[in-house]
Amino acid sequence: MADLCRGRHLVLLWVLATLVTISSAMPPPNPIKCDQTDCQLSNSYGIWGDRKICHAPKIVYPTTEEELRQELANANKNNLKVKVVTRFSHTIPKLACPGTGDAAVFISTEKYDSTINVDVEKRTATADGGVGLRKFIDTIEKAGLSLVAAPYWEGVTVAGVISTGAHGSSWWGKGGAVHDHVIGLSLIVPANEADGYAKIIKLIPQNPLFNAAKVSLGLLGIISKVTFQVEPAFKRSITYNFTNDSDIEDEFMEHTRKNEFGDIQWYPSRHTAVYRYDNRVPLNTSGDGVNDFLGFQSNLILLSKSVRATEKGFENTRNVGGKCTMASSFVSYRKLIGNGLKNNKLIFTGYPVVGPQGKMQTSGSCLYSSPIDITNTCAWDPRIYGLFFYESTAKFPASKFGDFIRDVKKLRDLVKPENMCGVDIYNGFLFRFIKASDAYLGQGEDSVVLDFNYYRANDDLTPRLNQDIWEEIEQMAFVKYGAKPHWAKNRKVAFLDVQKKYPKFNKFIAAKNQLDPKNMFSSEWSDEILFGKRTVKWDGCALEGMCICSEDRHCSPSKGYFCKPGLVYQEARVCRFSSSSSS
Repeated sequence: MADLCRGRHLVLLWVLATLVTISSAMPPPNPIKCDQTDCQLSNSYGIWGDRKICHAPKIVYPTTEEELRQELANANKNNLKVKVVTRFSHTIPKLACPGTGDAAVFISTEKYDSTINVDVEKRTATADGGVGLRKFIDTIEKAGLSLVAAPYWEGVTVAGVISTGAHGSSWWGKGGAVHDHVIGLSLIVPANEADGYAKIIKLIPQNPLFNAAKVSLGLLGIISKVTFQVEPAFKRSITYNFTNDSDIEDEFMEHTRKNEFGDIQWYPSRHTAVYRYDNRVPLNTSGDGVNDFLGFQSNLILLSKSVRATEKGFENTRNVGGKCTMASSFVSYRKLIGNGLKNNKLIFTGYPVVGPQGKMQTSGSCLYSSPIDITNTCAWDPRIYGLFFYESTAKFPASKFGDFIRDVKKLRDLVKPENMCGVDIYNGFLFRFIKASDAYLGQGEDSVVLDFNYYRANDDLTPRLNQDIWEEIEQMAFVKYGAKPHWAKNRKVAFLDVQKKYPKFNKFIAAKNQLDPKNMFSSEWSDEILFGKRTVKWDGCALEGMCICSEDRHCSPSKGYFCKPGLVYQEARVCRFSSSSSS
């Protein structure tokens, strides 16, 4: 009864927070913090996967393409490592880190964001690499055009969004990956002394380097300009259908074929599937709705801290029932408010919700906040000790995805559904769809992308409730079914042997060696991600996904967690709790 009351109390807080949502709240912190001798870069969660700092002695803020070129030339002349950073910082792996040495510089594009050129007749739009996605979308929408593909989170720049393969959801047209809508880009790369130590090259699809540069992980040079193919403006109509998950493994393909921007959310502990019916409609269709996704809205700091404290308490007491109360309450609330859809820009009144593409395709309202209001912020803002979680994202060949879901259902039946409530507190499993891409580090076939978030402990040696379940699902995805990791997300174990999953990987490396022969943009961190290196294991390394356990010491035997085989995927090795062995 106490768990039920606590869950209802949190939902009541959330309802009140939604009803009093205002346009001002505390904005996210700047990811760069500098003193007189050093600059440190953090991601949006405030902590990297290895919990170590990322730094460089210096940061520069060019405002023009020529200034960008000059800064790279200066770094090249002085044999410095270079990493490009932005005013956003939402990549979970340490791709933006130059390494551990002092011979490095951050080049920020925060002030390089002034130019967006729109050609209505050719239906193209070219932007500076530092332009934010929301600014870009609003600009082209005013010109009567729409960007077809965008990620669900808009806290990215136009250069950043293509660098890591960010995407929305679609198998129609050019598909849901943003980089597949790029028709040109400019890249600033190192050069010899005769060429001024740095030069600008312009790439189009006919150039052999183009498919390497579309998803480059920041390793080929500085993306200074991006040109997108856009379309005449249109609206979207969205309806969420909450239903039973009994046939989800057989229905996902038909769903995406019938719905241009459709996706599916699956709450396994609730036996619930949420089908998003999402299609374009003519611009003259009645409706002025917006997609203000609940998870990306500003939340009362009190609420975010209360949710975290409650979940942490259930973790510490191994209270599965408490987690299930939270999951049930939150899923019901999402259904009640249409998951953040608003018919009239203010509240949700019913389906369908129809609105302009620019207001329906992506969201992130907690980004645009005034520092005056210090009571609201993004729920994961590291300054408030709010939500803190892992984010695993796997890209499956569509032909294998149904069998993966069947395996997860088998695991659910073995461990009992209530032991999967942890993932449903967040967003369950989100299925999105992206088409085959020509990008060397893109997906080689029509794919289903699976996202799931789950609790992360405050320190690296604290095991988690039902840790073995999420580790087995993680290994099922990336090992058994050979799913590719999303380059901007995931724990380190997801990248093991990643180079073997890309048939054109060697072509990307050849382009990298051609454009950056001195490895100015590489580091031990990027090499670990790119080459999926297996590292030396240490005590507790499996607890944070830094390794797959092979011995008990890689888990936490003193707290009752031992390295065991998976239950369905028995080749998996997971840290499982044993109450009889814990001290």
